[in-house]
Amino acid sequence: MTKISHPASKKATLLSKISRRSLLVAASVAAVSFGLPTMANAATTLKWAHVYESGSSYHQAILWAADEVAKKTDGRVQIKAFPASSLGKEVELNEALDFGSVDIIYTGDIFAAQTYPAMKISSFPFAIRDFNHWKSFRDSSLYKTLEAGYEKKSGHDVAGFTYYGARHVTSNFPIKSPKDMEGMKIRVPNAPLFLMFPRAVKANPSPMAFSEVYLALQQGVVDGQENPLPTIQFKKFYEVQKYINLTGHMTNSLLTILSTYTKNKISSEDYKVLTDITVQAAQKASNEINDAEQNLVSWFKDQGTMVQEVDTKPFMDALKPYLTSQDNGFTPAQFAELEAL
Repeated sequence: MTKISHPASKKATLLSKISRRSLLVAASVAAVSFGLPTMANAATTLKWAHVYESGSSYHQAILWAADEVAKKTDGRVQIKAFPASSLGKEVELNEALDFGSVDIIYTGDIFAAQTYPAMKISSFPFAIRDFNHWKSFRDSSLYKTLEAGYEKKSGHDVAGFTYYGARHVTSNFPIKSPKDMEGMKIRVPNAPLFLMFPRAVKANPSPMAFSEVYLALQQGVVDGQENPLPTIQFKKFYEVQKYINLTGHMTNSLLTILSTYTKNKISSEDYKVLTDITVQAAQKASNEINDAEQNLVSWFKDQGTMVQEVDTKPFMDALKPYLTSQDNGFTPAQFAELEAL
């Protein structure tokens, strides 16, 4: 038997649907009006990963940037920091950036050079004279050209150039000349340019992840390592090394790199806010690292570490054959431009 719907019943059902729809619309309007989360205005969280300790100036700059970005985007963009290799070692973080599984990383200019070789120009041994020379490079047309070349090759955006500092050798014996380093097993980061200095002085470079260095020094797996003074402090290498030898053989920088996928996660206006603030964060960390370099020699001496000046000329002479190589990734004209700054 066919069931006949009553007209009044149809009308009641239609009114019920309209009422439910009206309630949903009203709820959405109320959510926007009172700042409650909706699909339209839910915050986007960006992952910023690196290999440095949470107490380092680099990480503290991220925390500052996270607060600024949240404030200036009214909470639409949030940054979550992942320090101390918690999302992977440096090589892995660069790969994660390519896949979009992290949004922002710090990476050394030498690691970026594996994508675009000319990026390592300022990290060549003895290429940078001091912090003022480094700042001149950062603000130069040469740097801007290299940055654009990296961005075109990788597809990612560079949104910060941070001073990492001048590298010095730590050891359990004094180093005054290249001869003192012959046969020394020294830890270096896992990138080709870091092999140049040890090989020039006939040491044995041992590439190793940053997170493994302290234990390797403590257990005598390696005889020493090389890093800037602030890094030696926050990684506590002075606890397991007797000498800091002020070789100043390289000056490194960190790039703040945003994945090509990150741009599609937020509006163009918020992306501009993000990049402006990451540039400021890089400047903030750079100044802090430079200040630390000026004050740490006396601090290390107070801890009982032997800090000694080194005549760098014999080390520079040992490196000369490597500096004239034709496969360094940049042109002689570019290197001359860097020296002239």
